[in-house]
Amino acid sequence: MTHHPLNRTDTTSPKIAIIGGGLTGLFTATLLERAFSQDNDKTLVPNITIFEKSRSVGRLATRYRTDSQTGKNWQWAFGAQFFTAKTASFQQFIAPWLETDLLQPWCAQVVNLMPANNSIESSDIHSKEQWNTTQARYISTPKMTSWGRELANELQHTTIKFKTRVAPLAQYDGSITEKVDKKTELFDDTGASLGYFDWVICTAPNGQAAELMADSNFAAQSRITEPQMQACYTLMLGWSDIAALPKALSKDVQPEWDVAYLSNSILDRIFIEHQKPAHDDLLPSVTIHASNHWSEQHVDDDIETVQAQLLQAAQQALNWNEANAPSQIDSHRWRYAATVINDSADKEAPSILVDEPHQWIISGDWCAQGNIESCYQMAQQTVEAIYNLRKVL
Repeated sequence: MTHHPLNRTDTTSPKIAIIGGGLTGLFTATLLERAFSQDNDKTLVPNITIFEKSRSVGRLATRYRTDSQTGKNWQWAFGAQFFTAKTASFQQFIAPWLETDLLQPWCAQVVNLMPANNSIESSDIHSKEQWNTTQARYISTPKMTSWGRELANELQHTTIKFKTRVAPLAQYDGSITEKVDKKTELFDDTGASLGYFDWVICTAPNGQAAELMADSNFAAQSRITEPQMQACYTLMLGWSDIAALPKALSKDVQPEWDVAYLSNSILDRIFIEHQKPAHDDLLPSVTIHASNHWSEQHVDDDIETVQAQLLQAAQQALNWNEANAPSQIDSHRWRYAATVINDSADKEAPSILVDEPHQWIISGDWCAQGNIESCYQMAQQTVEAIYNLRKVL
């Protein structure tokens, strides 16, 4: 990305609100700070506030448990397992963290797995491919959440307010003249004011973004819900030691593998956490993603019922019995996990949604391919939009 100095026609430092502290929000704050830092007048560096409803940033979710006897951990990346960097600009962006080994390539051995059924007694596992550094998949170490926290720590002109839910912007009737000095006042869900902002950038999933902008006269309201989002259930399993693993996971019985793509199953992929780079000290930990189609069909089901179904499917895939059943079991439901990609020729290029008069922007990975690189691309577009609009407004 070309970092433009953000020239202004006024002489005040802009106040920018970012709703959502996921990677899109963090990338946006990072790129905004970098763009403003190139301005000759350092007094115009923006005052950025990120409002995050949870207790942490980054959305690269990690869960862990500690064995009280050994002090060692089970650990599961129960959100995104990895990401790719296909564009030169994103490769350049992640380079500093690759140099520190916070980000590392994951050269996983990938297999196809056919679960056991009435016809076969044990799972059928065949080699599919090995990921390499040419078309690298990257992970954050020692946890997938580590990168998000480092991004947050490196921000110099950004305040992050955790456990803060921003209320819908319905108090605005679309008349720019009724806003105080062309600023937007945000409120939390209790009605308390969060302050006035020159720009409001929403990076929440599109279902939540639609709720935030409902009845606000956002210029592109109808387009927010155009991308279809699907759910994903995640199952997390742990064993007490390597010797307790079922045969499908045992290196002594099967060729070593790190990732399995499943067929004829409600499950989509299996990831072996303790074989990832910089994960050697973990107790045996396995993360399993259900298929998005099945997850969406059962998105409102009772989580315990869903977990029982996932466990049954996992047992068919990994072939455990009572003696080598997992000792740790957990699950999680992601309501907005995957963007349905429309490959039709007349589909518009991925883009953020901009309301110029209000100076509101809707962004997020769902605006594009729904992956981590999309977070970066939408952050780029947001900075470009603010730069271009600030020259004419």
